[in-house]
Amino acid sequence: MTQSGRHGDLSSSERGFVIVAVLWLVAALAALAVIFSAYLSSSARAIALNDSALETEALVSAGVELTAYQLRLPREDARPSQGSFRTRLNGSELAVTFVSEAARVDLNAAPKELLANLLTVLGAAQDDARQFADRIVGWRTKATPERVGNEDALYLAAGRSYTPRQAPFAHVNELGLVLGLPPALVERALPFVTVFSGAPGVDPLSAPPEVIAALPGMTPLSLKQFLSDRAALPSDPAAIAAALGEAKALGTVRKSQAYRLLIRVHLQNGRNTASEVVISLRSEEDPYRVLSWQDNVSLPRQTKL
Repeated sequence: MTQSGRHGDLSSSERGFVIVAVLWLVAALAALAVIFSAYLSSSARAIALNDSALETEALVSAGVELTAYQLRLPREDARPSQGSFRTRLNGSELAVTFVSEAARVDLNAAPKELLANLLTVLGAAQDDARQFADRIVGWRTKATPERVGNEDALYLAAGRSYTPRQAPFAHVNELGLVLGLPPALVERALPFVTVFSGAPGVDPLSAPPEVIAALPGMTPLSLKQFLSDRAALPSDPAAIAAALGEAKALGTVRKSQAYRLLIRVHLQNGRNTASEVVISLRSEEDPYRVLSWQDNVSLPRQTKL
C-alpha cells in the first residue's frame, strides 16, 4: 500500500512537471508568434516604404524627362525662362515648376558689386557687404604671383583650419566657408545664388525681386516700376534694357542652358514629396545632364500640390 501510494505520488509529480513544461512551451511559442508577427509587420512597412521610394524616384525622373522635352521643343531663342505643368502618371500626381538658372546670381561669375548689393539687400550693412564680397571673390580667384598667400593669411589669422579654394565654387554651400560671412546671412543668400548659370548678370524676367534689387543702378522706385511692368515686357533686349534704365548693364536676357526644377509628387497612398533638380540642356545626342539632385526638400507652407 505504501509503495502504491508512492507510485501514485510520483505519477502526480510527473504529470505536474509535464504540465509546467507544456505551459512554458506554449508561452515560448506565443512569444515567437508575437515576434514573428512584429517582424512581418516591420518587413511589410519596409517593403512599402521601399516601393514608395522607388516609385517616387521613377516619377521624379519622369518629371525631369518631360521638362527637358518641353524645353527642347522650341527654338533656343524662343525657349521660356520659366514655366510649370501638371500631369498624372500611374495614378500619382506630378507637379513641376522650372526656372532658368540665370534667375540667380552666379557665385563664380558675378562681379563684386552685384555680390555686395545682394548681401546688402539681404540685410548686411553696406561696408560689411563689400568686405564679404571681397572674400567671395578671393575664394573663387586664383592668386596672382604678387598676391600669393595674402588670402590664405587672412584665414589662418582668423584661426581657420583651412584656406580658400582659390578656384570656382563647386557648390553654393561653400559660401558658408567664406571668411566673415554670418551663417544667418549665408542661409538667406542660398535661394538666390548658383554655380550653374555661368553668367555675370541675371535674367530679369525670371529673377526674384531680391535679385533685381541687387542690380547696380537699381533704385527702390525703379524696382517698383520694373516689377509692375515685368509681366507685360516682351523677351526683347531693347525693351528690357529700357525698363531697367540705369540697372541694365547686368540685366541680361541671355538664357542659361541650366534650369532648376521643383518636382512635387503625390502618390496614391497619400504620401507627398518634393525634389529639386538642376539640369543642363545639351545636344540632340545628349539632350540633358543632371547637375544637382536633392530629394525631400522643404516647401513654403503655402505651397500645395
